[in-house]
Amino acid sequence: MPLLGWLAVAGALASATAGLWWARRHLLLVSVVGRSMEPTLRAGDRVLARRVPVERVRPGDVVVVAAPAAMTAGHPGRPGDAGPGLLIKRAYAVPGDPVPIDRVPLLRGGADPVVPPGRLVVLGDNPPYSYDSRECGYIPAADLLGVVVRPRLPRQRRAA
Repeated sequence: MPLLGWLAVAGALASATAGLWWARRHLLLVSVVGRSMEPTLRAGDRVLARRVPVERVRPGDVVVVAAPAAMTAGHPGRPGDAGPGLLIKRAYAVPGDPVPIDRVPLLRGGADPVVPPGRLVVLGDNPPYSYDSRECGYIPAADLLGVVVRPRLPRQRRAA
């Protein structure tokens, strides 16, 4: 193969590698497990989330967060909805929003009437099946993994 051909192959491989590196760093593919986001998302759905800082989250966004330590340590609460260690929930209040004590009584009695910096309030769309801020309070910004940008990707086919 002439030198120009090798350079083209090397360039294509470098581009593909850079694209994969960017995607792994900025995107997250998650399969939904459980019923906490029904009817918006159902078990078996896959979603694509973009990694963003907490400042880019808006109320109403569907987010992927790391499960609170109490849950991953065998908390007797409801199971997660995105596989081990992950939750998919709707951001209900972001830093600076009023604390939703009517929806999350656990947050009642706090000194601050607004959601503090670096914290989120997340709720599932299907409360009876959702482990969320009603049980664990604020979600730290460090636990935010991304905002769902493409819900309901085609389900994986099961082998017969």
